[in-house]
Amino acid sequence: MNKNKILIELEIPLIEKSYDLYIPINKRIGTVKKLIEEALIELTDGAYEMKPETNFYSKETGQIYDVNKNVRETDLKNGSRIILI
Repeated sequence: MNKNKILIELEIPLIEKSYDLYIPINKRIGTVKKLIEEALIELTDGAYEMKPETNFYSKETGQIYDVNKNVRETDLKNGSRIILI
């Protein structure tokens, strides 16, 4: 297993889907969010729209993840469940 990535469960209420994704721990949350949103636009044929106010939230605590922090600087770990809204 790659030690530079973690497996998370990402829930996206806007499109009523959830995905298991590997995300790099050395990237900023904002970079990961942007890459995921770009992929969602392609996967949904444009039904998903990227918005600047969209954030990652912890499904357990409701905490917003700081877009300027690297993934490794947060409490995200293998099995973390987050929501994109």
